Amino acid sequence: MWENTITGCGNDNFEPRQDVTRTSEQPMALDLPATDPLPEETRAYFELCQEKLGLVPNVLKAYAFDIAKLNAFSAMYNDLMLGESGLSRLEREMIAVVVSSINRCWYCQVAHGAAVRALSGDPVLGEAMVMNWRAVALEPRQRAMLEFAEKITISSAKTEEADRQALRDAGFSDRDIFDIAAIAGFFNMTNRVASAVGMRPNDEYHAQAR
Repeated sequence: MWENTITGCGNDNFEPRQDVTRTSEQPMALDLPATDPLPEETRAYFELCQEKLGLVPNVLKAYAFDIAKLNAFSAMYNDLMLGESGLSRLEREMIAVVVSSINRCWYCQVAHGAAVRALSGDPVLGEAMVMNWRAVALEPRQRAMLEFAEKITISSAKTEEADRQALRDAGFSDRDIFDIAAIAGFFNMTNRVASAVGMRPNDEYHAQAR
């Protein structure tokens, strides 16, 4: 499960900065210590994150009090964000940031904003995704995708066939539409959990891909 499909660690475009100060800050406001000792599989997973990113994402540390929950979270994340899809890795991260921006999720805006910067090579795009995605010129395909993600975040019950058809007209397959909906739905869930438990983004994210 863990090999090559790692939550937040499968992005080879991330270049860990050696000059960033590491922090031992707790990953969230709740006092839920990590399982001790960590299972060997989980420990290897965290070590690979450290090797590839220069950090272990705090979201993983936050879930580490319950390995079953960590595994379930990671499996869903990896499938949606790193698995096979008609959506590019960048498009999936753009959805994550737009949904998180609407929900004002501090953790996900910071972490996935860094991913957009890294994948796009464009710090301006990364900032715009966090602050106001409509402020930048996007491809019609991306604009349609983000309008759909925005609508199902704000008022999912108002989704109509016309909304799905607009995505088809922009070049998305029905499988792609399912993926857009699933990614947006996943982050609407994780945003709420992260905000509720006071999840803290790793300090290192702020400096990545600048």
